[in-house]
Amino acid sequence: NEASDSTSPTDPQAANEAEPETLRLVREAKSGDAGSFGTLYEKIAPALYTWADLRIRREFRQHVSPEDVVQEVWCRAWKGLDDLDESIPLRPWLFRIAKNVLLESLRAHQRDDRGGGMGPSTRHMVLQNAPDFATTVSRRMMRNENLAAFDEALRGMPNEERDLIVLCGLEGLPLRDVAARLGLGLEAVTKRWQRLRGRLSTGPGPSDILK
Repeated sequence: NEASDSTSPTDPQAANEAEPETLRLVREAKSGDAGSFGTLYEKIAPALYTWADLRIRREFRQHVSPEDVVQEVWCRAWKGLDDLDESIPLRPWLFRIAKNVLLESLRAHQRDDRGGGMGPSTRHMVLQNAPDFATTVSRRMMRNENLAAFDEALRGMPNEERDLIVLCGLEGLPLRDVAARLGLGLEAVTKRWQRLRGRLSTGPGPSDILK
């Protein structure tokens, strides 16, 4: 569930209410309800877009854009929803898909470079058949001024703080996993994330995109 092993202090009552709601929507989506999946995805799409915007280098954007990632993750997640274990939080599952999307795009770009037969503007994702909903969501992310302000603020932060925001806030990883990845103690990561989360609550951008 999304509330377990929380990466930031939350109100216990709110967490208990959010957990069954997320699980209900996941089960409805797995039964074929695209609307329920859309409700879930719209909550995480801003975090996915911000994550992709930070990860994709400027020179690589002629091959894949943050909007591409948001649409492609929607398509893959919807097709693969039956494989989602309900004991696994939805957010990290979606971000694993997003990482695969970027990795595949990078490999395709490298193959194009070695082959020498593809133009520099070749897109690695051809999403003409992406559902209207996925396209609408990605375009809304692109036009969101608050999201753009938040992204700009992240780029101006020290690497250590940005890493915490990406791992804890966007990807929603458990704090113990973040601590292991960063080579820090769990208590240190917990305190740093709490302080950083408090600062972010008063800064630019939609605070609800963070886990």
